[in-house]
Amino acid sequence: MSKIPPRVLAAFIAVAGLRGDTDKAKLDQHVELMRGLTAEYATVKVMLPRSRKALVVESNGQWDKKQWGDALRKDGPAAREGDLVQVTKVSIDDDKILLQINDGMKKKGSWKDKIQVSVGGVSTAPKDTKPNEQQNGTTIELHFKDSIGDVSSAQVKKMLATVLDFEKHSAAEQYIDSLPPEIQTAIKEKKPVEGMDRDQILMAMGRPVRKTRETKGDVEEESWQYGQPPGQVTFVVFAGDKVIKVQETYANPGGTVIVPPPPPR
Repeated sequence: MSKIPPRVLAAFIAVAGLRGDTDKAKLDQHVELMRGLTAEYATVKVMLPRSRKALVVESNGQWDKKQWGDALRKDGPAAREGDLVQVTKVSIDDDKILLQINDGMKKKGSWKDKIQVSVGGVSTAPKDTKPNEQQNGTTIELHFKDSIGDVSSAQVKKMLATVLDFEKHSAAEQYIDSLPPEIQTAIKEKKPVEGMDRDQILMAMGRPVRKTRETKGDVEEESWQYGQPPGQVTFVVFAGDKVIKVQETYANPGGTVIVPPPPPR
């Protein structure tokens, strides 16, 4: 048997090492993509149809409006503009990345029951379980012209920005944005105003230090106290679920209320 020349053997070893490095880099990329995309929330920016066949979005952000329109007419919407959806499964191929939205187009079960990450044949357990919650989803295919290259999860989110907004994913942010402008301003400035409800006061002010109740006529009022003497004390008074009065005072250490100082000129 002839011996392999040292130079040829060295070349084989170098190629094997390069292939090993390439495989590891590819695996690392796939892990990063799955970790960065699976279970992420996004706000829908266009009508998202239900569809068993993946809805194609090109890597430049364009999508097949005819395919989406046909799917919408056939099976209806999976989510409407402004809805909050979640990526529940990610699959990676040479030239595409599939994102299952709200567990895909399923007839039964909750989309939150089956959040999973699969790398190298190993899958995680479901992330959350709410057996009574049901919602139909869909699947989006992010298609690349040649291959996915070394794309990252952050870049994928930007490519999908024409249909899904991953930047504003908080349910609290969604709720605040749906409120009247004056209530939004009050929450951002952490101030109570008349007309707010309990949830909005909690978002703006946090939990009160004390709650008291009293009945005036046929109306039961509840007062929430923020702050303690010495210093500013704010009372937020509810009738039912709405704020009917906000009273701000300054109190001495013994609890004696004093007149607030006039505003500076």
